[in-house]
Amino acid sequence: MYPIIRMAKDMAKHRGAPDLDVLDAHVSHHRCWPQDIDIFMEMNNGRILTIFDLGRTVLAKRVGLIAALKANRWGMTMAGASVRYRRRIRPFEKFHVISRAVGWDDRFFYLDQSLWKGDTCAAHALYRSAITGPDGIIPPARVFEHIGHDGVSPALPPWVQNWIDAEGTRIWPPERPTGL
Repeated sequence: MYPIIRMAKDMAKHRGAPDLDVLDAHVSHHRCWPQDIDIFMEMNNGRILTIFDLGRTVLAKRVGLIAALKANRWGMTMAGASVRYRRRIRPFEKFHVISRAVGWDDRFFYLDQSLWKGDTCAAHALYRSAITGPDGIIPPARVFEHIGHDGVSPALPPWVQNWIDAEGTRIWPPERPTGL
């Protein structure tokens, strides 16, 4: 189940937070609750992705994207992700999430999110996101017109560009096993 109460709390908590530039980072603080754990008594990997979703949503609000989406009746979608899990999050442990955009191209935004227990990174994700309208993907340049950003994308880090290049070689749709 989507954590509506957690989302409401985060949105209310950051209601008065200062606006961010599109390349600034948003930091959110959390605790692993019993409803977040799996049968191995650690935070479920899917719940970590949901917590990342909460961080991206508040980031989108703070950079002015949510207002642009509402004004233009646009949507926001995920077009790809790569995730690494490195440390367990146990019940009642505190952690924080850092959410930020690392750049964009002519179609997509690339977002970097990491989950930290103190100074130790427990999980990390790279997302490709798009803004969509009735006619398909809205170019980032058009989105930026609505939020008042006129800068160009910084050079994407090599590891991000390598992921983009690798995704370009991936077949779509995927092959189906014979007989299915």
